Amino acid sequence: MNNYISYKETINALRCGKTTCVNIVTNYLSTISDKNNEINAFVEVFSEEALEKAKQIDQKISEGNSGKLAGMVIGIKDNICYKNHKVSASSKILSDFESLYSATVIEKLEQEDAIIIGRLNCDEFAMGSANENSIYGSVKNPHNTNKVPGGSSGGSAAAVAANMCLAALGSDTGGSIRQPAAFCGVVGLKPTYSRVSRYGLIAYASSFDQIGPITHNVEDSALLLQVISGLDKNDSTSSSVKVDDYSSFSKNGKKKIAVISDCINHKGLDSEVKKKVEESIIKLKELGHEVEYVSFPYLDFLVPTYYVLTTAEASSNLARFDGVHYGFRSEKTENLEQTYINSRTEGFGEEVKRRIMLGTFVLSAGYHDAYYKKAQQVRRLVQNKTNEILEKYDFILSPTTPHTAFDLGKKQTDPTVMYLEDIFTVQANITGHPSISLPLYKHSRGMPFGLQILSQKFTEKKLLSFSEEIMKNLL
Repeated sequence: MNNYISYKETINALRCGKTTCVNIVTNYLSTISDKNNEINAFVEVFSEEALEKAKQIDQKISEGNSGKLAGMVIGIKDNICYKNHKVSASSKILSDFESLYSATVIEKLEQEDAIIIGRLNCDEFAMGSANENSIYGSVKNPHNTNKVPGGSSGGSAAAVAANMCLAALGSDTGGSIRQPAAFCGVVGLKPTYSRVSRYGLIAYASSFDQIGPITHNVEDSALLLQVISGLDKNDSTSSSVKVDDYSSFSKNGKKKIAVISDCINHKGLDSEVKKKVEESIIKLKELGHEVEYVSFPYLDFLVPTYYVLTTAEASSNLARFDGVHYGFRSEKTENLEQTYINSRTEGFGEEVKRRIMLGTFVLSAGYHDAYYKKAQQVRRLVQNKTNEILEKYDFILSPTTPHTAFDLGKKQTDPTVMYLEDIFTVQANITGHPSISLPLYKHSRGMPFGLQILSQKFTEKKLLSFSEEIMKNLL
C-alpha cells in the first residue's frame, strides 16, 4: 500500500479498517530506508518508538477515543526539543545533546495522537537558505538531487516532498519554511509571530522565529496550525488571541489583492516565474477578485535590515553555547578562557561564526546607532507600510522565490548572494504577519516554485481559506 498524501485520506482509511497506523508507519519507514541515503532529510529515525506509538493509536481508534491527528506521521526539524531525544540544531556544538523536556508544539502533537517518526536535517542553528550548512551534510531536493531543497528547513520540506512523512514542522526566521516549500513543491505556512509557542525551539533570532507546518495540502496545514497554536505560559511572547477553527474553511467572496510591483519587476526574478505569476493574476481577476499593483519602496532594504537585526539577536542567543554548560567541549583547553574560545571555534560552523561576528559588530558601542538602531527604525517603516497596504487590501501577493532551486554548492562561495535568496520572504518576518507558500507552478526545467500570500496578523483562517480556493482554481 502506498503512503497517503493527505490526512483526510489517512483517517478515512483508518476508520474504514482499510489500513492501520502500524501499516502506515511501516510504509513510511520503508520509504525512508529507500530514499534517505540519497536525500539526507532525516538525521535520526525513531523506528521502534513510532511503531509502538502506532499500536497504541490503533487501539484508541478501535475504542473511538483517538485524537485529532491520529495516524498523522510527522517529522520534526532538528531545532525543536523532544524530551529524551537528541536535538542538535545540526551543529557540532550540540552533538550528542539530549533534551530534558519537550517543546510545547511537541506536547500538543502528542496530545492529539500524532506519530513523530524522526528528526530532520536543517541548516546549522537555522542559518541558511540551501540546507548546506549542516554537520550531517547537505540535503538534496527530491525533484532533482543535484539541486538544493532550500533552507533552513530543507530537511522538513524534502521529507514531505519525498513522501517520507505526511507532514513536518519547520521554523521560519526569514523564509525558512516558505522558501524550501517552494523549492520542493509543497505547502509551507509561517503563522503570525506569537501565534505558536516558541518554547522548546532552539533560538536563532527570538523576535523573528516562528514554528509552522509543511504539508502536501492547505487542509493539513490548517489542521496542524489549529493544534499547535495558542497561549503558552512558558512563552511570554505567545499570544492570547483566540485560536480559530482553521480547518473549517470560510466562504471567501471577492477579495482585494495587492501585488507588489517591485517584486514582479525585480531584476533578479526569473522570466518564467514572472510569467506564471502574471497568468495567475489574470485568473484571479477572471474569478472576480480585484487585483491591483502597489509599490513597496523598501524591498531592497529588507534583506540588510533582516540580517542586521537577526545576527544581533543570534550573537546574544548563541552566547549560551560555551563549552561549559552543555554540548561540545574542546579537548584543547588549559584554562576557562581557552575552553570558551576553542569550544566555540571548533563547535560552530563557518556561517554561524560569521553571523555571530556580524551581530556582535552591529551591537558594539561604536556601531550600535549606525546599524542596529537604524535597522530597528527601518523595521518600523516596513511594518507601517505593510499595515497601510493591508488596510486597503485583504492579501499581498508575490512569488515566494526569485527562481527555482539552484545547484548544490553554487552559492556557497559568496554569502551575500545567498542572503538575497530571502528577498521576497523576509518581509513577513520583519513585520510578524502570517504568510504561506503554495505549490502552484512547475518550471519548464522541471522544478517547482510557489506563490506567496501574506495577510493581516491573526487572520490565518482567512489566509488558509483563500489559499484553499486558489489551490482548487489555479492549480
